[in-house]
Amino acid sequence: MRGVSDQDAYLARVERLAAEIRSLPADQPVRLRKKTSNLFRTRQPSKATGLDVTDLDGVISIDDEALTADVQGMTTYEHLLDATLAHGLAPLVVPQLKTITLGGAVTGLGIESTSFRSGLPHESVLEMDVLTATGEVVTARPEGEHSALFYGFPNSYGSLGYATRLRIELERVHPYVRLRHLRFRSAEELFAAMTEVCASQEHEGTPVHFVDGTAFSGQELYLTLGTWADELEPGEEPSDYTGMGVYYRSVQQRDRDVLTARDYYWRWDTDWFWCSRAFGAQNPRIRAFWPKRWLRSDAYWKLIALENRFKVVERIDRRRGKPEQERVIQDVEVPIEHAAEFHAWFEREIGIAPVWACPLRQRDASRTYDLYAFDQDTTYVNFGFWSTVDLAPGETDGTHNRRIEERVAELSGRKSLYSTAFYAEDEFWAIYGGDAYARLKKEYDPAGRLPDLYAKAVRRA
Repeated sequence: MRGVSDQDAYLARVERLAAEIRSLPADQPVRLRKKTSNLFRTRQPSKATGLDVTDLDGVISIDDEALTADVQGMTTYEHLLDATLAHGLAPLVVPQLKTITLGGAVTGLGIESTSFRSGLPHESVLEMDVLTATGEVVTARPEGEHSALFYGFPNSYGSLGYATRLRIELERVHPYVRLRHLRFRSAEELFAAMTEVCASQEHEGTPVHFVDGTAFSGQELYLTLGTWADELEPGEEPSDYTGMGVYYRSVQQRDRDVLTARDYYWRWDTDWFWCSRAFGAQNPRIRAFWPKRWLRSDAYWKLIALENRFKVVERIDRRRGKPEQERVIQDVEVPIEHAAEFHAWFEREIGIAPVWACPLRQRDASRTYDLYAFDQDTTYVNFGFWSTVDLAPGETDGTHNRRIEERVAELSGRKSLYSTAFYAEDEFWAIYGGDAYARLKKEYDPAGRLPDLYAKAVRRA
C-alpha cells in the first residue's frame, strides 16, 4: 500500500517532468513511460521521448469531512482503495482491475456497478492538474480559464496532456456487500428488470447500491444486485474468491452471497472476469499450485504480452489447422431500450459468452463532456466482451470488430477506445467530439507533440 504522499514531493516531481518537456526541442514528440497498461491495442514504433511518471503513484491527502481526496495521476486503484478504505471511504466508481490508474480511468474512461448512480470516474473529479505538451501545468476546474479542458479531458487518452493530480469525491462505505443473483430466461426480462432497479434504486423493498449483469447465453442471464451491510447475519461467512473459488461461477451456483467491501470491489480482478480460463488458471488441478499472488489481472497481462511477442499459441494453432482468430475485446454502450436487441444480435452474429452488462447513467445531467457526450436523460448498458472469433476464408482482421462498431452506431451507442478501433476518420470525429477536440488540441498542444486521438485509437500511434 502506498501511504499518504507529501505535497512538496508531488510538486517537485511535477516540476521535474515539466522541465524535462521544456528542455526538449519544440517539435520533439513525447509520451508516458510507465510499467503497466490496460490498453488492448498495440502501438506503432515511436521516436517520442518517454516521460517517467512511475513516482506519481500515491494519495496526497484525504479529507474525511469533505469526503474528498487529492491523488496523483498514476496512482492505481489498488493503492487508492487501500488508502481510502482505511478511512471508511471509497471512490464513487472503482473500475474492476487493480492496476487501472486514476488518471487513466479519467482520460480513458472506466465503469463499474455503481455507475447506474454515480456515472463514470471523471464525473467525480472536482479539479485536476494537467501537464500539457508545452511543459505547462494547468489546473482545470468546471469553471474558470481551463474549464474547456476539464470537460474535454475525459476520453482524450493522453492526447491533450497528462493528469498529474486529481481531486475526487469519495463516499462512505460499509464493511460488507450482500448480493442477490437473479436469474432470467431472456434478455428482454433481464433488461426490463434492470431498468426498474436503476430507476428506483431498490428491489422488493431492499435498497440497491450496486448493479451489474452476466449473460451466459440468451436463455441464462443474471442480474446481480448489491446492498451495503454493516454486519453479518448469524452463521453467515463472507465468501472468498481470491483462491480456489471463481466469482463468476458463483453467479450461476448461488442466489445469495456476501463479500467484504474490499473483496467485492476486486471480485472481477482475481480471474480477470472469466479470462483467466484461457491460461488454465480455473482448472482446479492447476489452480491449486498457481501462486495466489499471481491470481490477478496484471499477471495475466504479462502472459498476454509474452504471447504478443513470441506468438507461441498462434503458431501452434496454425500448425493444427485451426482458423485464424480475430481478437474481439471491446466495451460498448447502448441505450437500455436497445440492450436486448443488441444482445440478441451479438449472440447470433458474434457468439462470445459470457458477456458483462453494466448499467450507467450520467450523474449530473447539466454537464456535457465533449469527447464522450451522453444523452443525459438516457440509461445505457455497457456490454463487455473479451475473446477471439474465427475468421472465415476471405475475412480479414477487423471484420467482426467493424461489424460491432456499425451495429452499435445503428442503436445510438458508442464504444470505449481502449482496444482496437476501425472507424473512418470523419465517422470517428463525428462520434467523439471532433470540433471541440480540435479547439483543445490547438490550445494545449499547438506543436502536435502528442498523437491526436484518432491517431492513437485507430492508427495505433
